[in-house]
Amino acid sequence: MQDRKKLALSLAALFAANILLILVMKAVPDARAATFRQGSQGETVRQIQTKLQNWGYYSGAIDGDYGPKTADAVKHFQRRNNLTVDGAANTRTLQALGIYLPAPNPNTEQRGNDVELLARLISAEAKGEPYSAQVAVGAVVLNRTRHPSFPNSIPGVIYQPGAFSSLSGAALNKPAPDSAVRAARDAINGVDPSFGAVYFYDPRSVPNQWIASRPAVLDIGNRRFTK
Repeated sequence: MQDRKKLALSLAALFAANILLILVMKAVPDARAATFRQGSQGETVRQIQTKLQNWGYYSGAIDGDYGPKTADAVKHFQRRNNLTVDGAANTRTLQALGIYLPAPNPNTEQRGNDVELLARLISAEAKGEPYSAQVAVGAVVLNRTRHPSFPNSIPGVIYQPGAFSSLSGAALNKPAPDSAVRAARDAINGVDPSFGAVYFYDPRSVPNQWIASRPAVLDIGNRRFTK
């Protein structure tokens, strides 16, 4: 009788532990979703390569293809920064590089609305510009959502009075092309070719002296990105 009680208690404890493990796994984002390694491709890989090249760790092509040279450069960076040396850019390595990928938005409908709205803004503000400039325009919006001087949502930033010149016309109401949609998704997923900029403008037609006085980060195509 005593043995049966012990067995029942052991099974109950094991069941409870399994339930707890499942709940914990659901509550914690999957770290693999933010890990890039050999075989990975895309704008985030391009950003990793750019950061590594700027700091002297990488001399290969900025092609968005995570090959052996990129992995070796990541290992070198990890070794110099006391990180696990495995050549894979996980969350800690990305953060050390200054690349922050936000957690996925659980509200799929809202995320879809944000992508569409951001894509229309990108198309209105950077149509005809290089793809990296389009992503950077989207990144500026995301950077503003995290900045204390701006609203904390994508619609709030975009519709803030006087924020973007495209709001004065009908350009924002036009459907966005596929490239702008891809750029919006990349920006929402944390790709930031602007390196943290919160403003941009066309230096060929400076809107005002105030924005021209802002510290410039870089130019991409005909767009200047500033802090």
